Amino acid sequence: MTNTLDLVRGKWKPALLYYLAEESPRRFGTLLRLFGGLVTQHTLTQQLREMEHDGLVTRVVYAEVPPRVEYSLTDKGYSLRALMEQIYQWGEQHVG
Repeated sequence: MTNTLDLVRGKWKPALLYYLAEESPRRFGTLLRLFGGLVTQHTLTQQLREMEHDGLVTRVVYAEVPPRVEYSLTDKGYSLRALMEQIYQWGEQHVG
């Protein structure tokens, strides 16, 4: 259990996994807007970098002006989809 929690630990990582499972790839700006101003660009970048390091997401940078960056779930990241959906459902039933 602790290994799994270490991968998704972070205030925004579960939501990022959920958003990327919904539609992938997503541009950085789109992900930032999905949080409605609740997360800073720096924090989102940090969380995505950690997830990339852990093999949950891939990052593709396109050589365009302005640069376009897209994030997608890896197979490993996508395998967490059912868990994130269960966490979402539990929250809807018991918290919200």
